[in-house]
Amino acid sequence: MREIRKDHIDQLKENSAYKNVSALHREITAENALIEDTFIRNRTGFVTISYGVMGRNRVIQMQVVTLVIGSNTRIRDQFGNQIGFRELRAGNVVNARFSSEMTRSNPPQARAFSIVVVKEKKSSKIVEERVISVDASGGTGYILTGVPNNPNRQMRYVVSNTTKLRDRRGNRITLRSIQPGQIVRIEREPFQTMSIPPQTTALSVQIISN
Repeated sequence: MREIRKDHIDQLKENSAYKNVSALHREITAENALIEDTFIRNRTGFVTISYGVMGRNRVIQMQVVTLVIGSNTRIRDQFGNQIGFRELRAGNVVNARFSSEMTRSNPPQARAFSIVVVKEKKSSKIVEERVISVDASGGTGYILTGVPNNPNRQMRYVVSNTTKLRDRRGNRITLRSIQPGQIVRIEREPFQTMSIPPQTTALSVQIISN
C-alpha cells in the first residue's frame, strides 16, 4: 500500500470505532459510532452514524442509521458540556442512544435520546491501492485492496451510501463499476481495526487506472 499524504494521527484503541452495540427493551446503544453526515430538513436536525456489530467468525458487520434530533435529545461533548446540534461534525466519534423503532427507509431513521462526542474528527488519509475484490451485494459495500493471498498486506474498506465514488474523469459511479485489478485513490478515516486484514471507512474512492 502506498500512502500519499502522511499525517501524525493517534490510532483509536483496538476496534474502538466498531465495538459495543447493545439493545435493551426499545433502546439501542452504539458506542464509538462514526458520524457520517449531519443535515437539517424542515427545521429538524439529522445525524447519520455508522457502527459495527460483531458477526459470525468475528467479521464486523456495519450498520448505518440516521438519528432524528428532537427537543429532548441530549447532546454533550467529551467533557460533559451540553452542546448544540450544529457543533456535531462528520468524522466525530460518538456514543449514541436511540430508539430501536426505526423507519423502513435506507438508511433507517430512529429517534435519538442522547449523543456524546467521544473524539473529535482527525485528518483523513489518502492512499493509492490495487483492488482485489468488491462486495456490493448488501446495503453496505466493501472493497478489499492490497496483495492477493496475503491478508497481512491487505485493507478492507467499508463503503456506505455517503462514500463518494468517481471514475477517472470525476463522474459519479456505483460500487459495481469498480473492478478487481484497478488502481484506486481512496480517502479514508485515520483509524482502523486490529483485525486481519484491518478495516476502515472509505470517505471517497476514485478510479485512477484500469
